[in-house]
Amino acid sequence: MTAPAAGGPPAGAGPTDTDWAAAVAAVRGLPATARVLLICHVNPDGDALGSMLGFGLGLRRLGVRQLQATFPGPPEVPEPFRWLPGSDLLVPQDDAYPDPDLVICFDAASESRLGDLVDRLDKAGTALVLDHHASNTGFGGIHLVDPHAAATSVVALGLLDRLGVTLDAEIAACLYVALSTDTGSFRFEATTPAVHELAARLLATGISPGEISRRIFDTRPFGAVRLFGEVVGRARLEPAAAAGHGLVWTYATREDLARHHQPAYVLEALIDSVRCTAEADVSCVVKQSGDAEWAVSLRSKGAVDVSRVAMALGGGGHRFAAGFTGWGTVDEVVERIRTELPGALLPT
Repeated sequence: MTAPAAGGPPAGAGPTDTDWAAAVAAVRGLPATARVLLICHVNPDGDALGSMLGFGLGLRRLGVRQLQATFPGPPEVPEPFRWLPGSDLLVPQDDAYPDPDLVICFDAASESRLGDLVDRLDKAGTALVLDHHASNTGFGGIHLVDPHAAATSVVALGLLDRLGVTLDAEIAACLYVALSTDTGSFRFEATTPAVHELAARLLATGISPGEISRRIFDTRPFGAVRLFGEVVGRARLEPAAAAGHGLVWTYATREDLARHHQPAYVLEALIDSVRCTAEADVSCVVKQSGDAEWAVSLRSKGAVDVSRVAMALGGGGHRFAAGFTGWGTVDEVVERIRTELPGALLPT
């Protein structure tokens, strides 16, 4: 068996040898006519899409021919990720195999993140879950869940290695996007020496980190720039929140998006413009997704475990990056967050 990819879990953590063996057997045991469906979470980010498409390219190299990739909701891929190799595997959720032989889920901590595609788990012959969220609920049949991994792409590469897939530039580009986005361009605490070793391995295939970074992090329509300015301008700072560690938050409505002619996915990067606030440990962006429905992003600089806040409110994530779906008015959603913060303080 190939050794775990650099950037993987320390000894004794994450998937066991039995878990890895089961996952390898599930893929290696597929008949030539097998239908394989790859699913990532709703409103997919770089790790979800990059891990899924990179792994899909690996399966294609293994000879899997009946292969689809999809995600719940509208089929529009966020513009920064439309260039990713393997995008030809993507199909709208309504066109996805109704009863695949193998389903592989990427970067989803719970079944709720799979939306209307959740029924494929029951209809599939085998369901394999690749993830790195500590809040993963243990859904599916075979679990490769490593909360110590910096991104789901670390787990995906670990399985590709064990399957004997050789990295090429296309697979590496997908996995590098996944790794760089979930580490905040290698700025977050999850960026260990092993993560840089993994990045070096990906870069050795010839991909350009500068070009990828420009496409993912440094390119934004002027309408989005104007939108960000307006939304950041209404941000509110609450220094006394989180037992004095501080909370900064703002919100964006569907009317804001329409006024600036922008799709909803541009708001995913908004949290980075808010989290830099020096006076607040916790940052929050509340994004309208329905009449009284809000997608909430939470970040912490280290004093608060925002995954505990998110899980208490029906979501999940990591200690310092999490989210959930809120209901009601903006003020009601923020009040629920405010109430949960003191109980989520980390030991000093």
